[in-house]
Amino acid sequence: MTKLDDKLYKTRFLPSEKSHIKIIDLDVCRQKCPDKVCTIFCPAGVYGWEEDQMAIGYEGCLECGTCRYGCPYDNIDWHNPQGGFGVMYKFG
Repeated sequence: MTKLDDKLYKTRFLPSEKSHIKIIDLDVCRQKCPDKVCTIFCPAGVYGWEEDQMAIGYEGCLECGTCRYGCPYDNIDWHNPQGGFGVMYKFG
């Protein structure tokens, strides 16, 4: 069985200088979400919790839209990257 990382190996990204993903209120993550659910549901592993801060690697976002529905507190502002930037699938 092929791993997800192997399948995404050929995927290219052209990241914008401006993130298309923002945490609306970091205190919600700190106080209400002890499991940091976003670090689990994102298939690209864009979210990471480092000490007391959320690290967002938006450059590797697959633009699947999971962020819109995965956060139980609706605390992620996600929109498509500006035109011409983002993920570029080689076969699709």
